[in-house]
Amino acid sequence: MRVLYYNWVDYLDAENRGGGVSQYQRNILQELDQGSDIDAVFLSAGISYDLRKRPPRWEQTRHGPRQDRGRRYEIVNSAVLSPAHFSFGSAAQCEDTATEACFYDFLEATGPYDVVHFNNLEGLPARVLKLKARWPQMRLILSLHNYYPFCPQVNLWFQERENCLDFKGGAKCGSCLPQAHNQKQLRLAHALAYRLKAAGFEPNSRMFQLLYQPTIRVGRRLSIGLNAARRSLRKITGTRRQVSSEVASGQNPQRQSAPVTVPTPFAKRRAEMVSLINAHCDQVLAVSDFTAGVARRYGVRSDLLQTSYIGTALADCYQRTTPRRLPIQEQEVLSLGYLGYMRRDKGFFFLLEALKSLPSPLAKRIRLVVAARRGDADTMAELSAVGQHLAGLEYHDGYTHDELPAIFSQIDLGVVPVLWNDNLPQVAIEMHANHIPLLTSDLGGAQELSNCRDMVFAAGDIQAFHDRLQAILSGAVNMETYWAGARVPNSMANHLAQLTEVYTSSDLTRSAETGLG
Repeated sequence: MRVLYYNWVDYLDAENRGGGVSQYQRNILQELDQGSDIDAVFLSAGISYDLRKRPPRWEQTRHGPRQDRGRRYEIVNSAVLSPAHFSFGSAAQCEDTATEACFYDFLEATGPYDVVHFNNLEGLPARVLKLKARWPQMRLILSLHNYYPFCPQVNLWFQERENCLDFKGGAKCGSCLPQAHNQKQLRLAHALAYRLKAAGFEPNSRMFQLLYQPTIRVGRRLSIGLNAARRSLRKITGTRRQVSSEVASGQNPQRQSAPVTVPTPFAKRRAEMVSLINAHCDQVLAVSDFTAGVARRYGVRSDLLQTSYIGTALADCYQRTTPRRLPIQEQEVLSLGYLGYMRRDKGFFFLLEALKSLPSPLAKRIRLVVAARRGDADTMAELSAVGQHLAGLEYHDGYTHDELPAIFSQIDLGVVPVLWNDNLPQVAIEMHANHIPLLTSDLGGAQELSNCRDMVFAAGDIQAFHDRLQAILSGAVNMETYWAGARVPNSMANHLAQLTEVYTSSDLTRSAETGLG
């Protein structure tokens, strides 16, 4: 069986972009390499560009590690920049004839494929899903690791500050990003990086930084100046044209015409993407029941949706480890662990605020362990202040998977305080697989790992968070019951067996035993 996997960024990307989805793709391909009848090929798009504007083309990946070069390909000059917010508002996210033709040419030249499995649609026009019209025998699978088909910001998170429950017919999308991205400038940045990497300069090398950063800064200044000049010119000429038109037609320039309601481009985008998914996908795999529920609410057909809990390379840890006793005696200190990103949607700043406001007796029973890339000076100062209020602070400036065992050994209780509909964080699965219990918000799929309501608090509710911590420290939460009802982590071998069933069956039934729920 031949399977094409797609994601917007190479799973061996030298800059380690793509987060949990890239890690998941690496895990899949590593498992396939252990012995499988699946011949896997990988494609990415939206990252590499020529310095001069040229038509889209596909090629074998020319940069990054030499590992797996024979199966790694990318589309250069896609009309859809990646990641999604780089092409926010672009009509090409739905349709671009040249990029679609390039994708089809890739399938024709490197195929035939039995399955095309999209782990994302970012970087390609969504109309590539129409490939079923050309190759009806291909199985077309879409995994929902985020909400890109429904939200151009991918995470239903408005203005980097609140969960988006209603996009007001797309009207809110236009003011969602805190700043507008200049797509020409971003394409140029991608192009320069691509040329440097293809020439052998690694992104973390001194030579890359010496060549890349100054050029981008100059380009940004020029772009800002040109855009300001163009806006001023458009404002002047636009006003003249409007007055001239009104005078010529006999209209009163002071009279306002009645507003005409038309569908916003963002409303059309969501409707078209959902329509394409419903019309052409054979299966839509949601990584949690929570994700499936969101997709269903936005119109994805229920008969297409399956919950498929992703596998983890750390699944065997669940068999090798046992639950540790939580330090719940009156004078004992509990180590609370946060791993991931210092981002508002991930609940990092909520966590700092909630811990800073803990009553002193409770605060002195909490030690915080943070593993996340360093934030700005203000963020680090706030983190330090929180640590002084607590019993202690252990900080790790990011982490690799090799470092996880050492970090996990310091943690009694993991916290996943997300403020958005986080599909199912990879780090939550990894902590769970090591028998670290999880305190989670009621948004996203992390709560499904334990299925324990006593360990869930209302997202963004500081008092509810305090109440849960107090209950845990007082011994009111029965941890035997917690682990008795917990979901056994899915191994990569088991997950691959489930995927193979998806790839070969057209009449799937949901089964708790196989992890498709």
